[in-house]
Amino acid sequence: MVQHEKKKYITPDGYTADIAIFTITTRKTAEKAPPEMFLKLLLIKRAKNDKSGNPNIEGDKWALPGGFVNAKETAYEAAKRELKEEAGVAGFHVEHFGVYDRPGRDPRGWIISNAFYAIVQEEYLQHRKANDDAAEVELFTIKEALQLELAFDHDVIIRDAMNLLKKEMVQTTIAQKFLPEEFTLSELQRVLLTARDDAKISADSLFYAKAPKLPFLEKVLDESGMEKKTKRNSYRPSQLYRFNAEVVTDSIYY
Repeated sequence: MVQHEKKKYITPDGYTADIAIFTITTRKTAEKAPPEMFLKLLLIKRAKNDKSGNPNIEGDKWALPGGFVNAKETAYEAAKRELKEEAGVAGFHVEHFGVYDRPGRDPRGWIISNAFYAIVQEEYLQHRKANDDAAEVELFTIKEALQLELAFDHDVIIRDAMNLLKKEMVQTTIAQKFLPEEFTLSELQRVLLTARDDAKISADSLFYAKAPKLPFLEKVLDESGMEKKTKRNSYRPSQLYRFNAEVVTDSIYY
């Protein structure tokens, strides 16, 4: 393309990747009772001032981890890099779910953002720390997050990410990313309920009747071929299950 033709087109002022990092935290209430589970989102608090001491754009507000895409990387590569830089974790599944380009969404100019989500188990976020341009990094429930003063249009991105997760929980086997390799049906049920309060999942009689018949779940057997069980959440042994390689694409827990 010749130089005078390039001038016909206006380019954005910046290109960013933002990441909704979901985890489930647990809280033990009694020795042999199932722990309470809470779906949470990792947010950073943008530093009030930049490294030079000047007021930071959207400083002192909470935001999704993210940053500008470098010239020699894709938005997906930037999201994985930011996941490591902002949350200190790597090797987790990162998936794109939206593009945000509404005029005026960023006071710095015409900034286009690609939004991604990642699911990281709680244990990997224990040693999270804020990087240079963040004052704090914390985990919040979705309700708590949406009550904060959020930067840019991150309230919209968070709502979209949560709506997607609610759908993915019952149409895919994404729940396994929140669970250990071997789990009980009770643990699976409580993970699903952190994202959506659905009567067909919360009703024990319905869930425990259907779940063992699901094609993507299988009982775990011990070395002798006997059913493997655990007492970690109750005094009575509970059967352990795991996900297999069965591919599903429809509402699977209904």
